[in-house]
Amino acid sequence: MSAKTRNGILVGLGVIVLILLAGSVYIVSETNQVVITQFGEPVGGAVTTAGVHFKTPFIQKANYFEKRWLEWEGDPNQIPTKDKKYIWVETYCRWRISDPLRFFQRVQDERGGLSRLDDIVDGEARNAVANYDLIEIVRTSNRQFEQSEEAPLSDTSVLAKIELGRDKIARIILEKADKIVPEFGVEIRDVQIKRVNYVEEVQKKVFERMIAERQRIASKYRSEGDGKSAEIRGQKERELKRIQSEAYKTAQELMGKADAEATRIYAQAYNLDPELYQFLKTLESYRTSLAKDTWLLLSTDSEFLKFFKSSGR
Repeated sequence: MSAKTRNGILVGLGVIVLILLAGSVYIVSETNQVVITQFGEPVGGAVTTAGVHFKTPFIQKANYFEKRWLEWEGDPNQIPTKDKKYIWVETYCRWRISDPLRFFQRVQDERGGLSRLDDIVDGEARNAVANYDLIEIVRTSNRQFEQSEEAPLSDTSVLAKIELGRDKIARIILEKADKIVPEFGVEIRDVQIKRVNYVEEVQKKVFERMIAERQRIASKYRSEGDGKSAEIRGQKERELKRIQSEAYKTAQELMGKADAEATRIYAQAYNLDPELYQFLKTLESYRTSLAKDTWLLLSTDSEFLKFFKSSGR
């Protein structure tokens, strides 16, 4: 056998050894756990220790599963409450694969696990919601609502005292679901009601009631505003009349004082020279009374013609 042929055989054997070695080695990380199956059937227990492990090549297969906490979110469910209110409820939970071998035997993979959780958690959520009134699903405590006198709460049901509340109902769902899921190698840590909403028909009526309530409050504010506006206008009119009255009074007082002063001056002038004063006043009356083309019919002894007669002499 030549050296070249011998080298080729050695290379082929090395490749076969590497293939066998690669097929027999699997690595488990800190976040994974493994179930070994042979022809589809589990062999031995679950491998949860991190590191390098060995299996029979070709006939055995390593099935990996998450060791960390996983997230599950349920689909919205239309559920009637105890007080016959139809609502949409969405839930979510945190879960993990606590027994990989049992998990593999019962549900095969994570998709199968999520499907089981859909049935279990959603089912318990439906039962819990149906056993309590809507106010229990919505509220978590009996904390007092802050409401104003202008917009009081019209729905007295929201003021009712709750017995459990949303958080405790979620805890009930968790406790009941956690009793079932170990059968499938699963552990549930937390369940919460993610969202609650009215169904479309009820939601429409609620919105209409809310709109009507807002419109009533707006109408009240407009009415109060109109009343305040009328009050302000009335105050303005009264103040305007008061100012005008005081101004008229002041003007009349000033005019009276001026007339008195004028009368005093006239009287003083009259006392100094009565005839001159009478003459000037008569001339003034002529100027104001007689215009162009004015005719007067007077008797011969009229006082008005006194100075005309005097000037005629």
